[in-house]
Amino acid sequence: MEIFYSNDCDGNVCRLDAEESNHCLRVLRHRIGDEIFIVDGKGTLYRCELTGDAPKEVVARVLEALPGWGGHPYSLNMAVCPTKNNERFEWFVEKATELGVDVISPVFGERSERRVFKADRSRKIALSAMKQSLKAKRPLIEEPVSVRDFICARRSDSALKMIAYCFEGETKKQSITKALGSLRLDPTGNAAPKTELIILIGPEGDFSPEEARLAVDHGYIPIHLGPSRLRTETAAVIAVAACYLALQG
Repeated sequence: MEIFYSNDCDGNVCRLDAEESNHCLRVLRHRIGDEIFIVDGKGTLYRCELTGDAPKEVVARVLEALPGWGGHPYSLNMAVCPTKNNERFEWFVEKATELGVDVISPVFGERSERRVFKADRSRKIALSAMKQSLKAKRPLIEEPVSVRDFICARRSDSALKMIAYCFEGETKKQSITKALGSLRLDPTGNAAPKTELIILIGPEGDFSPEEARLAVDHGYIPIHLGPSRLRTETAAVIAVAACYLALQG
């Protein structure tokens, strides 16, 4: 299934930008009258008929709109410290998008080795991964903030908030499986549509005890991801996968 992306869909017509138009016409050799599929990055898939083949602006008439296509029955915000090697963080962005994530929040901890993060490249990677994995919603990739600012700003009383760190703190850690098991599921094993999850993953040097304590004071549950010592990006992907497996029936 070939999927194109457009940020210019009004419900009746979708227009592709120059890059997507080139891929549609020159690479895949579509012509007027062909049926194509377009996603808007907000959750809707459009089944369309190609009606205009200008080289820099393909126009397609909407035949059918499918909201929520390729989605998941929960909202997941991954707050992850960017890794020293930027390619490792980009790998996480790609895999998290494939599995299903709604917001990726780069955060800088006290022990972070990377202090600069440019979100534009990760947004392009997420766009490509969205299409590859047959999803219609592209995750929001936020601008970076400090761990402390993130913890203090996300004051959602309804969210299940979790933080993973390596050291043994004042509060006993539980497995992510057990933490997710506390959520109420419907008879098919799916999470309620408004279930909100926030997961914090630290840098290579781990969170500081003060950051962990602040998170616990703000309602975060300390969790572990098994007995192995994991890289930051691996831990983040495992957390996303745990939600994907536990909450989609």
